[in-house]
Amino acid sequence: MQYKSIAVFCGSKAGNDPVFAAHASEVGKLMALQNITLVYGGGNKGLMAAVANSVLDNKGKVIGVIPEVLVEWEHQHEGLTELFVVKDMHTRKRKIYDLCDAAIILPGGFGTLDELFEMLTWNTLNIHNKKIFLLNSNGFYQHLLLHINEMEKQGFLYNDWIERLVFVEEPSAIFS
Repeated sequence: MQYKSIAVFCGSKAGNDPVFAAHASEVGKLMALQNITLVYGGGNKGLMAAVANSVLDNKGKVIGVIPEVLVEWEHQHEGLTELFVVKDMHTRKRKIYDLCDAAIILPGGFGTLDELFEMLTWNTLNIHNKKIFLLNSNGFYQHLLLHINEMEKQGFLYNDWIERLVFVEEPSAIFS
């Protein structure tokens, strides 16, 4: 499937491993080269900035969605194609979901996991059927993969989650 827009969920910090920022930049470049619009949280820090700046540097389009409360904290990106400032985090997530055809999860913290699990839950409940790619940069999500397998083994998942969440090790695997 050719995607027109992809949401990228990731940290507003860069993390300790330089591979995280390198992968974020590569994802952004690949999106721009394939004329896929980036939809993301609108910040100008950490991995969020790395992916957005890479799309922009490669002449791509970037739509940011940032809640009022985070405008100052995440230092909203001023150079985006389009920026929506919304009331709260729930409105932000809903707007991002509405604007995207698929999602990519890069390394991040609690907010990234919140966005991943809400999107997975909505997918499981058939609220949407958007493909979700999880980029396991340098094994960052390896423990999460083990835990999801344990949830399945222990009977807590309703269906085969592997159809809903695609683990990849390199950015290029998302676009092949």
